[in-house]
Order: sequence, then structure tokens, then C-alpha cells
Amino acid sequence: MPAQDDLVHADYTDESATFGDRVTAAREVLGLSLEQLSRQLGVSVDTISDWEADRSEPRANRMQMLAGVLNVSLIWLMTGESDKDELRANVAKDVPQDVLDELRMIRADQLRVSERLAQLMRRLSQ
Repeated sequence: MPAQDDLVHADYTDESATFGDRVTAAREVLGLSLEQLSRQLGVSVDTISDWEADRSEPRANRMQMLAGVLNVSLIWLMTGESDKDELRANVAKDVPQDVLDELRMIRADQLRVSERLAQLMRRLSQ
């Protein structure tokens, strides 16, 4: 398996990188397919494709989930501003991939439950 440094492309920290470029970059660093990411976020593959092609962007709550699943900061995902080694620093080096995958899935589940709770609270307050 290639080293994480080999997976991080120069355009990840390029000032001209778009939101879609950053989503693609982070997804590829983690070795996630479009299908895997769409399942973890509960959105369609077409939605992820639209984000990566800069045809659309997620709403705030989905953006937060996306950052969590991709293990990057929300600020970096939205603006590209952060330490250039953020992707490398956020990918655990000696942790088995299956553990990382399960942690990502739990984090995504937690964010989905938080989103559902917020929706229910809004309904109750109406």
C-alpha cells in the first residue's frame, strides 16, 4: 500500500483548488469510493459527483458531516485554508484500516442522529 504522503497531491493545498477539488482529494486520500462516501453520508452518488464537479455544494449540516467523514476541518473543506499537512496529520498512521473505517462510519452515524434530533426539535417548536 502506498504511503499516505504519496496519496496527497499537490493541488490539495493549491490556492486555486475548488471545494470540489478538496472533496475529491480528501476522499481519495482515505481510499473511499464515491459509493462508499455516499453511503456514509446518506446521499446519492450523483450528489457527491455534483459536489466534486462544483455543480453544487452541500447544506451546512451536510457540509459538517462531510468534513467529519473525510476527517478534515470544516474550514479547510470550505476555504482550503489550513496547515498544508492537515490531510496527512488527520490520517492515523498505525491504525488498521478497518478500525478507521468503523470510526468514520460511527462519526457519520452520530452526525446523522444529531441532524435527525435537530429536525425533531424544530418540529416540536412549531
